Amino acid sequence: MHAAVVHRFDAPPRYATFADPEPQAGELPVTVTAAGLHPIVKALANGTHYGSTGELPLVPGVDGVGRLEDGSRVFFGIARSPFGTFAEHALAANWMCIPLPDGLDEATAAGIANPAMSSWMALTARAKFVAGENVLILGATGVAGRLAVQIAKRLGAGRVVAAGRNPQALEALKDLGADAVISLEQDHDPLVAAFRSEYAEAGVNVVLDYLWGHPAESLLAAIAQKGLRKASSRLRFIQIGESAGRTVSLPAATLRSSGLELLGSGFGSASLDQIRTAVAAFFQTAAGQPFQFHVKTAPLSEVEALWNAPEPGSRLVFQP
Repeated sequence: MHAAVVHRFDAPPRYATFADPEPQAGELPVTVTAAGLHPIVKALANGTHYGSTGELPLVPGVDGVGRLEDGSRVFFGIARSPFGTFAEHALAANWMCIPLPDGLDEATAAGIANPAMSSWMALTARAKFVAGENVLILGATGVAGRLAVQIAKRLGAGRVVAAGRNPQALEALKDLGADAVISLEQDHDPLVAAFRSEYAEAGVNVVLDYLWGHPAESLLAAIAQKGLRKASSRLRFIQIGESAGRTVSLPAATLRSSGLELLGSGFGSASLDQIRTAVAAFFQTAAGQPFQFHVKTAPLSEVEALWNAPEPGSRLVFQP
């Protein structure tokens, strides 16, 4: 079959031939029709993601849309290495093979599922979000962050605060449901003050963090309390991505002086049942009332040339 093939972790995959996958117990063969180029796909393909096995050569891609042998459309994922979804044929774990609702086209489903799950899963499974709670999103101007604003509102958030760097994109988020925006293009002290004002005055119950690094440090500094008579409300800080840095400095007093709870959301922190249930629920919601989301499609044969091409505001989806 034809596929995108990673031969080296320091180079983009090339369009080449690769052995057809043979299903094992618990797997279903799928003819792939669309697969999204998500950040996790790139991280696994360059060997930096914690889920990388180090095995080469490999076909990248963690999920996709395709057709089963009976012709039914499905969203599928979690294929067995080295077989990914950037290929003409792939394997679907039978537990992660979800019928695609009629109201959802294949390219959109392939592009939207991964970024949407980053916030849908974080809110529903990790934060145990309750309608009416307030949500602050660090990194709200990216593809996943824009969806997070919409998803938080769709799930009933009382107030959504969007924090990001791009001023035009931040302003546009108000049309998607953001009640307030905070620019990350500030010096440390003013940024901490802006976060502290939001936390102290309106209140924040859940943080969705796509950035980590300095922006996360600034927010954590903002919630630290001074004095022995102050009581802090519970704050669930859900760590999702690390585009601003892989580490933070966290003073012990921040944990002792606040209601902070640090949680991660990603493969390994949620159960397989939670993932499948969340994907199916999201697809039903998206089919009934679409989210504002943009995809750009390209033939899989162009994977090497487009692998590192910027696609601001949209998700690149390859079609075999």
